[in-house]
Amino acid sequence: MTESALASANISFKNLRRLYIFALLTIAITVLVSQLVIQYNLTSQLSDSKIINISGKQRMLSQKLTKEILILNFISDAKNNKKEIDQAIEIIKLWKFNHNALENGNDSLGFPKIKSQKLSDLFKAIKPNFNTIVKAATVFLHNKKLGIQEKENQKLVEIILKNQGVFLEKMNEIVGQYDTEALEKVTLQSKTEYAILGFTLLVLLLEFIFIFKPTNKKVEQLISKLLSSEKKALKLAHDTEVISEAKENSVKELKSLNYAMENTLLYCRVAPNGSIIHIGEKFSKLLQYNPFLSDKTFAQALTPIEKEQNFLNQIILEKQRIGWQGEINITTRNEQSIWLDLAMVPVTIKKDESELLIICFDITERKKAEQEIERLNNENFNDKVNQQKIISSKIIENQENEQNRIAKEIHDGIGQMLTGLKFSLESINLEDKEKSVQKIEYLKKLSLDIIKGVRTATFNLMPPELSDHGIVSSLTKLTQELSKLTGKEILFYNKTDFDQRLDSLVEINIYRLTQEAINNALKYANSSHIIVQLSHSATLLSIIIDDNGKGFDIASVEKKRNSESGMGLLFMKERIQYINGRVFFSSVPNEGTRITFNIPI
Repeated sequence: MTESALASANISFKNLRRLYIFALLTIAITVLVSQLVIQYNLTSQLSDSKIINISGKQRMLSQKLTKEILILNFISDAKNNKKEIDQAIEIIKLWKFNHNALENGNDSLGFPKIKSQKLSDLFKAIKPNFNTIVKAATVFLHNKKLGIQEKENQKLVEIILKNQGVFLEKMNEIVGQYDTEALEKVTLQSKTEYAILGFTLLVLLLEFIFIFKPTNKKVEQLISKLLSSEKKALKLAHDTEVISEAKENSVKELKSLNYAMENTLLYCRVAPNGSIIHIGEKFSKLLQYNPFLSDKTFAQALTPIEKEQNFLNQIILEKQRIGWQGEINITTRNEQSIWLDLAMVPVTIKKDESELLIICFDITERKKAEQEIERLNNENFNDKVNQQKIISSKIIENQENEQNRIAKEIHDGIGQMLTGLKFSLESINLEDKEKSVQKIEYLKKLSLDIIKGVRTATFNLMPPELSDHGIVSSLTKLTQELSKLTGKEILFYNKTDFDQRLDSLVEINIYRLTQEAINNALKYANSSHIIVQLSHSATLLSIIIDDNGKGFDIASVEKKRNSESGMGLLFMKERIQYINGRVFFSSVPNEGTRITFNIPI
């Protein structure tokens, strides 16, 4: 912005300031004068309502006084006379005080001493009647106190009644006049306020026409000039700043690139013969190599091991024209093994003059992590193989035990009963009918026991309810049979009335899992109550087995994989995985155990 523009702007701002000060002073004076006029009018009206109230009260007091006089005129009881006389005297005092305040003014009540001519005339007109009533009432009350002159009192009552009616009429005129004058004051106040409002609006209109509007035009012109000057100044400043910023950015980029190369990257410039042209600071620290105190080749700076040096020299010799990228393992001077991801890039500096730019990344930690992961994977694989071997051996062992148990049951139970049946049949003597009948009855009972034993054995192998009716019927039968055999309370609840048939593999696994959970509760937990609950949703079948046994510590049992209880939990997990299900164990020592099987359906 030029100096002439600044001077012109300064003068214009001074003129604008004077105009605004004048406009504000005009408005302030107008508001102040209007408030003074309004406050004066309001002050003159403050006592109007009280005056009208007292004027109306005077009519009431005159009537009350007349009433008291009439009551006293007809009461002869001295005791009551005294009370009524005192009350009438108080009414006269108040009536006289109010009338005097209305007629002559009163500072304590705020009544003005100056009144309109019409009010003064009305008070002059009512004064004889007022004085006559006061005088007659005073004499009447005096006579009543003394108890004399009854005839005179009757005349005084007539005088009071005669003047009281006139007093009321004239007092009504006074009250009406007060009300009229109060209305005139309010009307005048309203007109005054409208006049002040009109004057204020006129002042504002004149200020808008002659001050604000011209001033607004001048301000717009001044702002336009200022904006134009500011744009020119900003453009000049911007051009200067762009040039300066471009210069600074170039310097910063060069510094940043140099810093990154020196302190961030492991980089080195190498001649085709393997000698070091320049090595970065971070690379020097990693290799513990001081370029100012040594002139070794790149391979010698990288490692003291001759075999590794020969390998690096061979790469430089063979790949200096096409470049090379790969991972190398070297041994540093402090005998530490490090891995480098090395990239070798051929760079042409001048015609027939080239060099190699070598950039490395230290990948030692990554390599260690990869080796550790490989080691853990191998260990995990070996653990799984060993675990699977244990599971397979246990499965075979359980199958052998189950076959031996079935064979023993058939041999010791069913076999012996069949042998007994054979001998009993051979020993029947048909000639001895009585003994024959007894033996036949015994053979019938023995046959039923054999049938029951066969059913029990076949039930343990594959319950017919499972293949015929499904999982719900088979679990119902299982709990009922085990409850009869063990004498323990084993209950089954189908909470959601599940009645679907599932795949046979899924059903047999659910059955075996539930059977094993109940047997574990009976065998290891010493449970007296076992509850099996079945529920389902649209996608999930859930079976919960609760017992009141001695419980166990799940964490410690799972650690003992080779123990019978640990293998039992493992078998359950393996079996439930066959049908894509999940098992959850919850147990508290001395409180009981809950096993939950969730199977997708």
